[in-house]
Amino acid sequence: MEIAVVKKGILEVVRNLSLDSKVQEALAFLKGDQDTTMKDQMDIAAIPAPTFDEAMRGAYYKSRLEELGLENVVRDAAGNVYGIRRGTERGPTLVVFAHLDTVFPLDTHVRPEVRNGKVYGPSIADDSRGLASILTILRAFDHSKLTTVGNLIIGATVCEEGLGDLQGVKAFCAERRDVDGFIALEPGQAGQVTYECTGSRRYKVTYQGPGGHSFNDFGKPSSIHALGRAIAAIADLQVPPHPKTTFTVGVVQGGSSVNSLAAEAEMLIDLRSTAADSLLKIEEQVLELVQHGCAAENDRWNSEMIAIQLERVGDRPAGSQDFSEAIVQTAVSSARVLELTPTTQGPKGTDANVPLSLGIPAITLGSGGDFGGVHSLGEWFDPTNAYQGPQQILLTILGLVGLKGVSQPLLQERKCNE
Repeated sequence: MEIAVVKKGILEVVRNLSLDSKVQEALAFLKGDQDTTMKDQMDIAAIPAPTFDEAMRGAYYKSRLEELGLENVVRDAAGNVYGIRRGTERGPTLVVFAHLDTVFPLDTHVRPEVRNGKVYGPSIADDSRGLASILTILRAFDHSKLTTVGNLIIGATVCEEGLGDLQGVKAFCAERRDVDGFIALEPGQAGQVTYECTGSRRYKVTYQGPGGHSFNDFGKPSSIHALGRAIAAIADLQVPPHPKTTFTVGVVQGGSSVNSLAAEAEMLIDLRSTAADSLLKIEEQVLELVQHGCAAENDRWNSEMIAIQLERVGDRPAGSQDFSEAIVQTAVSSARVLELTPTTQGPKGTDANVPLSLGIPAITLGSGGDFGGVHSLGEWFDPTNAYQGPQQILLTILGLVGLKGVSQPLLQERKCNE
């Protein structure tokens, strides 16, 4: 869906920025730097970085940030890697992060390969593209001697994917009180802007029973049957079309053999919504049905042998803001000025969830190029015109934090930072 420009003043600021000679030099540099950026992207993708085990890629990325002149580059207690590019005056602080982790196990073959103009390999798009985009943007800053008014915190988080549960960005936001805006970089075509965040709850549900022989012990309850009753009830739930609210049982396992009563069975449940109250409602409904599966199996056999264990393994907060907000309109205006079409594919779950849920303006931007097969061994990236992504990101950054001698920041300092 295309996003409209509704703040003409912001559009004019961004247009004037794009006409500045240093900014034009930086935009041209990003186009000419595409081959180097693609090499960076492939080098990053070749370093394994499964969620909870990102240290190797993090060490490499930390060295690259230091090499490109960021100050105070750190690897914090959570494993996030970031540094500061200071502005010249008092102004807002903007965070620009990609994420280090991937969904692939440590022993996965991750060396990218080029075939017919596309690059194939696990994590080549998600999020090696975002990480490489940050590096080329930093080179553009240095090459064109761009000096911002506000400060930039630039780097990468850990534990963005899956059961990582956004632990990296949660830790970062818990430690910092100086963040006025946040940009997350993800795979996506240039011009793609996400300004709403899908919240999620994830549960591991384990049913435990007596087990036994399928024939000799028939009449005792089965953990798998209890799980099946719960799944059948969950599958019949009705949810509202707006706000979009979803549920799924994504993983099921249990039992030991075909001729045994299952002593244990478990499932992983994923619940999502763009609205916090709707997420809470579906969570309550599903947890009630999980308990119903246990009770129904016990009732069927006049037993109390089935027990249940619940573990919340994921909690991603929902967040939303109006598309007229300055951070959204600055990104939209940057796309327009670059003759791109600003679009949104609706709410997503990214690192931006956490700051947005805390009231910090936050968006997710596409890092350019085309891609497919994300989270599969056949993941691919097409670099055709991929430089347009970093161009839009750079122009958005400059609009938000201001460019010395050219424009003041469009992003406001938050009162809690004063």
